[in-house]
Formats: sequence, structure tokens, C-alpha cells
Amino acid sequence: MDLTATPISVLPGVGPQRLKTLALLGIQTVHDLLEYFPFRYEDRNAQPGRELADGTRVTVRVIVDGMAGVKYKGRRNSTTIVPVVTEDYKRLHAVWFNQPYLKDQLIPGRKLTITGKYDERRRSIAVATHDFVVAGETVHSDRIVPVYNVKADITPKLLRNLLSSALKKYGDDVPERLPQVLRQRYKLIDRRHAMKEIHFPTNGDGLHQARRRLIFEEFFLFQLKLQAFRWLHRHEQPGVEHQIPEDLLEQFCKRLPFAMTGAQRRVAHEVVRDMTQRVPMNRLIQGDVGSGKTILAFLALFIAVASGHQGAILVPTEILAEQHFRAAVDLLEPLGCRIGLLIGSQKDRERRDVLAKIADGEINVVIGTHALLEEGVQFKSLSVVVTDEQHRFGVEQRAIFRQKGHAPDVLFMSATPIPRTLAMSVFGDLDVSIVDELPAGRQPIQTYWVTPDKEERALRFVRNELVKGRQAYIVTPLVEESEKIEGVVNATDLYLMLKEWFAGYEVGLLHGKLRPAEKEEVMRKFTNNEIQVLVSTTVIEVGVNVPNATAMMVYNAERFGLAQLHQLRGRVGRGEHASSCILMSKPDTEAGQERMKAMVATQDGFVLAEKDLHLRGPGEFFGVRQSGIPEFKIGDLLQDAKIMEVARQEVQQLIAAPDFWTLPAFQPLVEFLKSEKVLLQRAGD
Repeated sequence: MDLTATPISVLPGVGPQRLKTLALLGIQTVHDLLEYFPFRYEDRNAQPGRELADGTRVTVRVIVDGMAGVKYKGRRNSTTIVPVVTEDYKRLHAVWFNQPYLKDQLIPGRKLTITGKYDERRRSIAVATHDFVVAGETVHSDRIVPVYNVKADITPKLLRNLLSSALKKYGDDVPERLPQVLRQRYKLIDRRHAMKEIHFPTNGDGLHQARRRLIFEEFFLFQLKLQAFRWLHRHEQPGVEHQIPEDLLEQFCKRLPFAMTGAQRRVAHEVVRDMTQRVPMNRLIQGDVGSGKTILAFLALFIAVASGHQGAILVPTEILAEQHFRAAVDLLEPLGCRIGLLIGSQKDRERRDVLAKIADGEINVVIGTHALLEEGVQFKSLSVVVTDEQHRFGVEQRAIFRQKGHAPDVLFMSATPIPRTLAMSVFGDLDVSIVDELPAGRQPIQTYWVTPDKEERALRFVRNELVKGRQAYIVTPLVEESEKIEGVVNATDLYLMLKEWFAGYEVGLLHGKLRPAEKEEVMRKFTNNEIQVLVSTTVIEVGVNVPNATAMMVYNAERFGLAQLHQLRGRVGRGEHASSCILMSKPDTEAGQERMKAMVATQDGFVLAEKDLHLRGPGEFFGVRQSGIPEFKIGDLLQDAKIMEVARQEVQQLIAAPDFWTLPAFQPLVEFLKSEKVLLQRAGD
């Protein structure tokens, strides 16, 4: 039975309303449910009454020993107190809050297993809403119990019941994906057994073996997608072998208003080498803020045009697209490139005109947002795509171009330095270049950490920069009052306050809720120094380039990760003048204080990325916006890094074996690749 096609509604207790709520958790099929893994576990094996420790969470089997009583405080608040006795005859009171209806259920003589916090002085256990069961219900107690992230009316108890039903009914239909040779080599339990143990462990060792098996499988399948695409990219989809004159790089460099750094030249040669080969380029360029990655992107576009083809660059925001468009016009048009812009906010007539010119090749360099991936966009001869790492151009996006008859070279630009410890594993399908040298003349940015009581002093510092004719960014995490979080400043209120504070200067407001045209107008005015102070959320985080901006002040800096703070700080220090970044924060955690100290101590993005990874873990470090970084269901990129490396090595060997695609033992993996659209259609299928 195909569990990916078996709707969750086949399970008892799942009606139309519950179907909607489960869908919010991403659970629509039995397969989804089985792969909705617990985020932690509780040992709810029952303890003897004599061993209960004060102030700890305990589980104990009891018998109701008298009539329940209910005390009311006001109309809504109630306390239900039930006398109970443990199996070793210790008398206690079990307490439930705001559940008076339990009085009629908890009758004398009823056997229960309860979990809650024990108070020795009161001889009581405060029981949470769903933390008691009638004796004999072993799904929820007398064992290691899984705890799940839940929403709305879906409780951990309900999920456990659903999973128990699913495993009883469909547990034997769980398919095995890993070949036997791998399971034997690493002593991995089979998938059916692992699914049962991950949700309902028989003991600690059973849970350990289930996690070990499922983490390896998750990392293995992730690497399989990457390596298979890389293999197919190199062996089955010939790219464009760009024919370029030997002096092309020198022609390009002569147009630059500055000399390339050694690191830029090294990576430029790598890009030229890739693009002059028949195998499609698949390269990631990592570089710190301000290291000059955009110039390398423009070089790739110029190579495409010089060879008679077209190039495209995808960026995450319209502001950045407009900025790149202006820069490309200045640098590339004199070299024979015809630049076009394609963004979502364009009027229909303008958009149709651009699309027609792309289709007939009149525009040979296109800069745009992901509007470039839409169906109506047809290229005459697309040979290179450059994309911002923040919207990683993944397997699905590349498949779009393949379906249009193109196999372009692909160059990724990393917006956030990925720690070196993870780059190889996470970007297993890419060649990685690092631009590890800043352009000459870049002045270090002085970074200060101040507490909110120094706000006025910090604002005076910003005013002094304005007096010198400079500009400033003021950044806050929230947009408006409706998002209010206690102690957190929002951009709308701050904007109104700063208009008075900086009277005589123009103050602008920029955030993601503005219409694209409004955002563009604000940025245009700031770029032209018609606005001197820009109050903004993190929409200015990536790529915005205003050399005259020399001051950055970040409110509630503790609410940002190190990588994000580093990107924000990189908006200043882009010109000839000394720049400063003021982080206003009063962190209430040790990790928050460590982040502030790290920002003051270094401007090396890779050092900060490593620090951030260890302080916050991969999930928070990469964040939901970094769609290029996978969010694993059970594996942890930091804690399980060795398993990832083993999985990567195994996949490399497997993909290289000629019989991988044909042997029956590997067919489940080939079918997986087809389901993930890595294999669109192999010759001979």
C-alpha cells in the first residue's frame, strides 16, 4: 500500500474539521503522520510514592480515594482536588486547574496514572490538562512517551492515539528505502521497526537505534538528491561550451573603476574555466559582506553575451533587482550587453515588451526576481543563470529551465557565509569558491553595544554623522503596533519619534508591507540623499548599496541572529568614510550577550557564522527564510555532522557505480529520485 497516497481520514476520529487542523501541521496522509516525529520525550514510567522528589515532574499510579471537590475563584477559575492513594499506600491530592467537569469522572475506586509537578509540603501533584490516563492505557504512560509540536485543538495525546492506530493498521506497509548492504554495514534497524520505536520506544536503546537509523536515512536521501542531480548535470545534460577570446577577462577588468582583489581574480578564473567546458557549471561563490561577489556575477553574464548567448540574474527583492539593473547598465552596456529588468510590479505593457525582447534575444542580460521563473518567460538562448543564495535555485527551479530546453551554467551567490564545517555537506552538489579578501580601501566598521538607557546618546552620535553630510540606517525588528511585543520597538512608532528628533533632516520609512512601488521610491530617495535617515526593518539586509551611509543603529539587536546582524552591518562601510554600527540591546540570556560580544569583537562573517551556529543551532541559524538550507525532520546538522559526512561518502560511491540505475536492490532509491523530480526522464526508461 502506498502510504503517501493514503489520506489521514482513514484513521478513526479524523473528521472534516480535524482534517483541516492536521493539514496546518503538514499532515494529510498516513505517510505524513508517521514522519511527524516527536521533538522530545518524557519518561513516564511510574514511580513508587515513597520515591517522589519535591519540585520534580513525576508519574505515579494511583486509586481515587474519595469524592472530588471543586473550588471556584471568580466565574472562570476553578481548582479540582481529588484525594488519591499510590500503590505503596502514600496518600496525596491530585489537582487539576479549570477543569471542573472532571469531578464527575474521577469517582472513588477509579485507577489512574497521573503526571505532574510534585509538592511535598502540600502532598499534592499538579496535573496538566492531558497528563492523566485511566489505568491500562499504555500509549500515554508507563513508558517513554513522545511529545509533539501541536496546534489548535490537536493535542499530543490525540497525535499519540492517531499514531498508535496508524502503526497498528499500516505499520507493516512502511516501505524500506535503504539497500540491505548499507543496513548491514552500519547495523541499522529496518524502517518498520524504526518507525515504531521512534514514536513508541520500548526503552532508551530502542529509541537510540531508531533515531540513528532515521537520521542516517534522512541525510542519505538528502545527499542522494544532491549527488544524483550533480551526476546527471555532468553526464546526461551537456551544457554550453562558451567560446571566448583569451583577453576577455582583461577587457572586463579594464571597465572596472577599481582593481580586482587577488581573491576575486582567483574566483574569476574558476568561473571562466567552468564556463568554457562542456559540463554545465554548478558553482557557489561564498564571500563576506562587501567582498565583491556581484562583480563576479556580472563577469559570468558578460561571458554568456560574448559567446552569443543570454544570461539572467535572480535576486530576492525588487529593490535589489533595480540596484543590480542600474549597476549592470553602467558596467555591461559599454561591453555590448543589452540589459532588461523583469519584476512583479511592472505594468502589463512594459512586461510584455520585456518578454518579447527576451524571447527574440534583443535583451541578452535579464535581471529580475523570481518572476523570471514564470511560464511566460522564454529565452532565445539562455546559457547562464546567477542566483542569490537567499532564494536558492534548487532542483525544481533548474528543472523549469531544462523543460524549456536549456541546460544553463548556474552560479550561486551566498548572502550569508555558511560555516566551513557545513559547506561541503550542505552544498554537496556544488563546487565552492570563497572570496576571502576585501577590496583595498575598505575601512573597518566600528561596532558598539549599548543598552537602551543609552538611546539618547546613540541618537546624538547619529546626528553628528548627519551634520557631516552623511546618512544613517535605523533598524527595528517589527513593522507596526499590531505586532507589538513588550519591550520591542516597531518601525512605525520609531519613525514618528525620529521625525521630531532629527528635525531639519528628511526621515524615511521602509518595510515589507509597503507596495513595491512605494519601497522603490523610498530607496531611490535614500540613494540620492533626498532622505538622510532611513527607518527600516530587515528589508535592507541584503545587497542595498549606499556608499554615503555611514551610521547604522539597530534597536532590539538581541532579536537578530549573528549572521543577520552581520548582513545589516554590511550596509554601511561601503564608501571612503569611516562607518559605525550601534547595537542597542539588553539580552536576557547568556547566548544573547555572547552574540553582542562577538559582533563587537570581529567583522569576519565566517567566524561569526561558526559562532552563531554553535549558539543557536542550525535550525535557527539558517532560519526559515534561507530556503537553500534544508530543514531536516529529525537530523541535526551540528550534532549529527558525522552521520551527514558518512552519508555523503556512501552516496558518492553509490552514484558512481554503473549498476546503481539498474539493479533491483537500488530501485527504491531510483523511484525516490523520480518522485522528487530529480529524474525527469532517463533514456531507456
